[in-house]
Amino acid sequence: MHIVAIYAALLSFLFVLLSVRTIRARRRLQIAVGDKANAEMTRAMRVHANFAEYVPLSLILIYFVEQAAAPTLLVHVLGCCLLLGRVIHAYGLSQTHEKFAFRVSGMIFTLTTIMLAALYLLLKSGNIV
Repeated sequence: MHIVAIYAALLSFLFVLLSVRTIRARRRLQIAVGDKANAEMTRAMRVHANFAEYVPLSLILIYFVEQAAAPTLLVHVLGCCLLLGRVIHAYGLSQTHEKFAFRVSGMIFTLTTIMLAALYLLLKSGNIV
């Protein structure tokens, strides 16, 4: 089994959790489409959408790192960094009176994952001078 599959599975559980939260908010607030300028709905939608925007690219990059015969530890570090970043970011952005530090640190973990994976792939390919 590929290491990245473990992190993809764990992140899938988080995605479903965020989806269910958004669906419940829609039902409770009776908002079928969009956010109707409701701050709670907007926040639920953005937590869910932000996850959907960053996780696919991140997992693809980690997969390529794994396929490039990277050390197992590196693949786990990237996977853990992404998972931790997404959990922290979702928690921070979900709070009505959010602590901005959670959002920022979540994005730092996520963007660090993307940048390290991309850098590794470029260095491994020999296309960086």
